[in-house]
Amino acid sequence: MSQFNELLQWGIENSAGGQPQAPNGAARNPKSLNPELLAQLLGGPSDADRMREAMLAITAPADKVDMENKLIAWDNFEQLIENLDNANNMQALGLWMPLVEQLGSEEAECRRYACWCLSTAVQNNAPCQERCLAIGAVPKLLKLAMEDKEQSVRKKAVTALSSEVRNYQPGLDELAKHTPKDVWDGDEKLDAGEMEQVDKIIGPLREKAAKP
Repeated sequence: MSQFNELLQWGIENSAGGQPQAPNGAARNPKSLNPELLAQLLGGPSDADRMREAMLAITAPADKVDMENKLIAWDNFEQLIENLDNANNMQALGLWMPLVEQLGSEEAECRRYACWCLSTAVQNNAPCQERCLAIGAVPKLLKLAMEDKEQSVRKKAVTALSSEVRNYQPGLDELAKHTPKDVWDGDEKLDAGEMEQVDKIIGPLREKAAKP
């Protein structure tokens, strides 16, 4: 009903006889309608629709969607999940599994974007941190951070791990369990709520990932 009322008010204010006048007698500029509301009212695609469409393009065979358009889809997807509600809607839309599967893509840019999107989704977002852990993304991200041949992928993987484990103890425990001793000796229990402690494991990973 609030959406209808907003549309009705917009129509009244912008009708030929309904435009209010400024104090000097000039007509006021027409008020614009919220684009998201307009899209909903006119049956345009919702954010959920756009997220699904982006993932379909990302996962489509190369002969159906070329890399240029896949990267556009990646960029759109990452921007959409910057919105907390959209990120939390990924599970209901069935988007977590195809996203994590892209960590194993043959294309470095797809691996990099997958890390980037995971980082965006889980940052300061406990429900997504839980889902990222449950779906087994932490060991996959660690493997990319340490072994991927592309530096840009390694660095994004570390960023995703950093976002996953900060203020989320189960995620940090999982990372600690899989991290090799030559990176972190594991002699102490790290507290995910203490950033200096988190950096004891993230710092060495970041340094290793940054090497040429």
